[in-house]
Amino acid sequence: MKSTLIQAGGNREPATPVAMIRQAWNNRALIVTLTRRDIASRYRGSALGMLWSILNPLLMLAIYTFVFSQVFRMRWGAGAASSPMDFALMLFAGMLGFTFFADSVNRAPGLILSSPNLVKKIVFPLEIQAFVVLGSGLFQAGISLLVLLVAFVLAKGEAPHWTAILLPLTFLPLCLLVLGLTWILASLGVFVRDIGQLVGHLVTMTMFLSPLFYPVTAIPESFRHLFYLNPMTFLMGEIRKVLIIGEQPAWGALSLFTLAMFVFASAGFWWFQRTRRGFADVL
Repeated sequence: MKSTLIQAGGNREPATPVAMIRQAWNNRALIVTLTRRDIASRYRGSALGMLWSILNPLLMLAIYTFVFSQVFRMRWGAGAASSPMDFALMLFAGMLGFTFFADSVNRAPGLILSSPNLVKKIVFPLEIQAFVVLGSGLFQAGISLLVLLVAFVLAKGEAPHWTAILLPLTFLPLCLLVLGLTWILASLGVFVRDIGQLVGHLVTMTMFLSPLFYPVTAIPESFRHLFYLNPMTFLMGEIRKVLIIGEQPAWGALSLFTLAMFVFASAGFWWFQRTRRGFADVL
């Protein structure tokens, strides 16, 4: 494996941030086509087909509402969300971001392994597969968002907060995080097959170590700073702000976080481009 990585390091594929953006723009039509095919393939052969993309988040919301409002009778806090239904909405808003993150990252290690025929096609831009995973995940997140907004209207009896239009800005750093991780894990998954198993466990750990089922205020102050090392902690809070609470995001922190995630995505793209030449030798 070491010799393969050394050989891959000599790759002359463009690996700059500008090249990353250019690849997405120049191949946008191909990305859209592959994304549509990827979405359709998830439900091909099932009796309900694409209807599952709506039923899945509906079932999740129904289960969360029942479990947390009738079984656990939990509250998010005494502030903006204090009823069981509010708890379900806050939980589902957190799941909106985490499910997108988890589904994309779990697919990443097998991304290249599942399409070895594309590796041998010199002209095919392998790096755009990360954008396909991103687009497919955003489609599912969009459906879940519609379900959440309808549930919000039914539960609150009012229109969603105007701040909901700011959701794309809170999702932008999450998308960059997913892109960076996808490129890194897709590359490592070729050389180290155990990565796929490890990532599944790490994603599960991340779920419980993120303020998904509980607010940040429930974490003891002595450990709270450690939770903020997890990028999902900040992102979940910003998503809940704009969707459920009706507050604007923390613009300064969000801007810095987005910049950091752009650097991370660029690093992931650089790693993928520098190791891709070794894919054919391993596969």
